[in-house]
Amino acid sequence: MATRLYNPFLDFKFDNKTCFLTGQALHSADEQIQVFPVWMMRAFNLEEQPFKMLDESFSTYKKLKLPCSADAALQLESVESAVERAMAIGYDAVKELPTTILFQWVAKILYGVVFNEIQAGIRQATMSGEEMNFSQALVHKFRNLHTMLQSAIHPMEFENRNPFSVLVLPVENAPETFIYRDEINTLIFSLRMNDFAIIATLQDNGTHAIYHEDVLATVKDKVLHPIQFEEICARYFYSAYLFNKLPEYTYMDTPNMIYVEPMPMQDWTMKPIFDHWQVKTYGQVLENFWKPWGYTLFEIIKNPEEPMSFISDEDGNFREKVDLPLA
Repeated sequence: MATRLYNPFLDFKFDNKTCFLTGQALHSADEQIQVFPVWMMRAFNLEEQPFKMLDESFSTYKKLKLPCSADAALQLESVESAVERAMAIGYDAVKELPTTILFQWVAKILYGVVFNEIQAGIRQATMSGEEMNFSQALVHKFRNLHTMLQSAIHPMEFENRNPFSVLVLPVENAPETFIYRDEINTLIFSLRMNDFAIIATLQDNGTHAIYHEDVLATVKDKVLHPIQFEEICARYFYSAYLFNKLPEYTYMDTPNMIYVEPMPMQDWTMKPIFDHWQVKTYGQVLENFWKPWGYTLFEIIKNPEEPMSFISDEDGNFREKVDLPLA
């Protein structure tokens, strides 16, 4: 049966003459959209800021673009407008956005970065005369991400559970705060601005929320100091690295709806979903996330059994007061 779903990974089609989302041939080189939202780049003066690529070269936020048909751009713009309005208001409005809308917004940015990385890799391979070496595991992840992003242009239902999770938390940020991170190998994304922060895990079937349920319960209904959010963020980025499953999904395209069903994570090997948590490695991640406050790895893991934390006090309760700058 024919499917509406477009798969650019079948023939590795990542040129600028084909719509990245639909596969339609484009009429003009001007049919492009920005990877990062224009309103966000202007609000935080990001347009000419350097953006580091995987090959250690630098682009700018403004230079990262996606070839996109007018129809697809219009439907993505409706997602963009909803998110822009909510983010201008703040946490309460962002929290009320449908999870699928937030996913589509995050997925378009993350896949946009992936698309530009692949184009850079193809250019580099062409110049060197060598074949492009691409991990099949990454192709698997990126193909699923691209397919699910098509929920922005086709009616799509995620059955039983969402393949992704989006965490929105209230944070007491300093004015003009804009902290963006992504890790395309593990498909995790974070953003901190205004009075909120977002962490999105894009192919975990909700397992990170279960893995971190204790800390999420501790911070429930609390407004976080930035250092507290960065601690949660470090935990998520490290656990995304420990996540050792390659989720599988079935897609059923019917006349009225495309159904997406996550396959069970556990298999006959009974291998745990997450690898073993190493305190020293976590401490190195946390040291990086806590750079604005200058804490060193030695301080963080001075007691390896109880790494430094600004979320919980000695009794395990939420630390209400943090006497540190809002970095």
